[in-house]
Amino acid sequence: MSEPNPYKDSGEYQWGPDQQAGAPGYGYPQPGVPGQQYQPTMPGVPVPPQHAPVVQGGGAPVLSLGDITIVGDQIITPAGAMPLKGAVWNAMDMSRTEEKMPTVAIVLAVIFFIFCLLGLLFLLMKEKTTTGFIQVTVTSGGRHHATMIPATGPDTMHRVMAQLNYARSLSM
Repeated sequence: MSEPNPYKDSGEYQWGPDQQAGAPGYGYPQPGVPGQQYQPTMPGVPVPPQHAPVVQGGGAPVLSLGDITIVGDQIITPAGAMPLKGAVWNAMDMSRTEEKMPTVAIVLAVIFFIFCLLGLLFLLMKEKTTTGFIQVTVTSGGRHHATMIPATGPDTMHRVMAQLNYARSLSM
């Protein structure tokens, strides 16, 4: 990858980036810049911090929804802190609950059908499984953050909405 392009034309336009031998590629630190651990994709665009945010107000967390935490008068996210006052909270249910007949019910129905017709009652057995996520978003102070909370049961959306309504009441 460090050799020059053998297929380039002799014209002015050259496709692809110029690769010089020994030059750092994408994702490597720039030489001569102390403390830089990343290469920005666009100059002048800030890159969010990759470390845990420092809570300035201190205190215990009041509420936690995924990786969104409310501490004092701030909303702490991996991208940084946001003001709690005036925050807009939203939730979207992207989960689903499926109901299916378990394999054991079919096996028992076949076995007991031979002995008596009551074995058909095993076909009434149902198994519910919930899969998917609940997406929670918060917007405040010109910032936006979204998190996904796994749905563990059909009541997960009700629990998340109760926490979200509490967060909305704190934001007023």
